[in-house]
Amino acid sequence: MKIICLLPRILSLCFVLFLSLFSLDVFSEYSGWDVIIPLIIHLLPSFVLLLAVLIAWKYDLVGAIAFICFSIAYIWLVGLDRPLSWYASISLPSLIVGLCFLLCWVKKRKNNL
Repeated sequence: MKIICLLPRILSLCFVLFLSLFSLDVFSEYSGWDVIIPLIIHLLPSFVLLLAVLIAWKYDLVGAIAFICFSIAYIWLVGLDRPLSWYASISLPSLIVGLCFLLCWVKKRKNNL
């Protein structure tokens, strides 16, 4: 039971770190203080997901909803005309984390009943 509930938290933090790596491309386009605003804009999804992870640490259902919705929103915002690797690298891990949070939530509810 413990590993089932710890796994989504670890995976979600790893996913947020992975997502944050994509914001490093601003350093190739901007320099000096001009990099601050684009960096913050590129890190906004990571900040939102990190907030969701912090809330989901106590409420698993919030993590499930947040990560599954992020997965669906990414596909919707990017469109269906992109290479499959785009969806496999961003949307699929988010969906897996969301499903892990959902599994933890179900297990906790089952144990309480």
